Amino acid sequence: MNQPAGKLLLFGATGDLSRRMLLPSLFALHADGLLPPGLTITGTARSEKDDAGFRAFAAEALDQFLPAERKGDSAVASFLERLGYQTLDAEHAENFDPLAQKLGDISGGLAIFLSTAPWLFGPTIKGLAAAGLACGNVRIGLEKPLGFDLPSSREINDIVASAFPEERTFRIDHYLGKETVQNIMALRFGNSLFEPVWNAQGIDNIQITVSETVGLEGRAGYYDDVGALRDMLQNHMLQLVALIAMEPPARFDGTAIRDEKVKVLRSLRRIRPEEVSQLTVTGQYGKGAVTGKLVEGYADELGKPSGTETFVALKAHVDNWRWRGVPFYLRTGKRLAERRSEIVIRFKPVPHSIFAERGGMLQPNTLVIRLQPEEYVRLLVMAKQPGLDREGIRLREVPLNLSLDTEFAATPRRIAYERLLLDLIEGDPTLFVRRDEVEAQWEWIDSIRAGWAANDVKPKPYASGSWGPSAAIALTERDGVTWNE
Repeated sequence: MNQPAGKLLLFGATGDLSRRMLLPSLFALHADGLLPPGLTITGTARSEKDDAGFRAFAAEALDQFLPAERKGDSAVASFLERLGYQTLDAEHAENFDPLAQKLGDISGGLAIFLSTAPWLFGPTIKGLAAAGLACGNVRIGLEKPLGFDLPSSREINDIVASAFPEERTFRIDHYLGKETVQNIMALRFGNSLFEPVWNAQGIDNIQITVSETVGLEGRAGYYDDVGALRDMLQNHMLQLVALIAMEPPARFDGTAIRDEKVKVLRSLRRIRPEEVSQLTVTGQYGKGAVTGKLVEGYADELGKPSGTETFVALKAHVDNWRWRGVPFYLRTGKRLAERRSEIVIRFKPVPHSIFAERGGMLQPNTLVIRLQPEEYVRLLVMAKQPGLDREGIRLREVPLNLSLDTEFAATPRRIAYERLLLDLIEGDPTLFVRRDEVEAQWEWIDSIRAGWAANDVKPKPYASGSWGPSAAIALTERDGVTWNE
């Protein structure tokens, strides 16, 4: 599947994801000469539009969401010429024939980006197949949600597999398109410094935090049915765990990397029902202040009481030789103190301090990989403070910084969807999620949810603008560990 597709078909082309991410990403690729010269982009959705209407819609989206340095680019006009549109009600298979006629000859390859409601997967796949839009030179990219538990995920995957074999199915997790996430592999496998201590002998604990300051933001209907565990932890955060914990792949390709990731996901220790109260914490935000602004609580935003969690913290283990006994602390939530996505690796202390008798206090080394809003890798090491040391040696923790924004200032920064769309068009599966990965993730998540149900776990209230319920602090501190804040 290394031949670039000659046509791109966007389902949900008039939706918010298309406006904010897909169209600006495709324009950036076009403006930089990265799209195949003859590639056409056809949008489809329920909205009644023609080609001119969709081009006007796209122009407005670009004007609103392109970075300032991109606005007014002379390439906008030529990008809009690539665009076409076909109205489609996907619930009826016969409606796909006009879409196929609009696309025309697809012998040069077709890439499909499918972002649709879960109940439309069946009719959409059947319609594509019936209209001849699922043949051997067509690949499909699937945007989440792909189910809400293991059985529903399997059902969707079976529907997709009926028309598209695994090698032509590209499941999207936009976190895998982030530059810093890909740098995890460069950091681990491109440097001899870290890999020898990247194991239970060298690492004390690993923390992964994905915190948001926003609330529902128009996603009330979706989010209240899903909650923080399934919305963020099941996909993005478990993929980060897999990248951090996987064994070195034999080569940098889609099969080798995903083989190693799925081994990690299958090695996650199940959290049994009797353990959920000790190993997991759930919360729901109430009123408070975020970045200096008063905000409503979740139930007030939703307009009704709800038992949905907007915060999850948990302690996980990967049961294999490399990670035996190393806790992975994961937390994610909305309306927290700041927006942050980061991985914190805390190494074990030195076995013996030669400075203790002279008053020198050592801290274990810490590696911080920040994904957003800044992008950097920071290693905290111990150094001696300047001085004559008449009253003892003074040691201090100092950072060794690699700021990706600074070091690569002259290199254009790509948002995740630029890379993922280009990989879909070119047929490179490396940064997409395989079916066995998805199902391993759901198996682990479903065991937690079953434990919550068995114990009638209710989310604990926390004030907006805080770091979640106090029980999340106790989750780590009873192990002698403090969250990186």
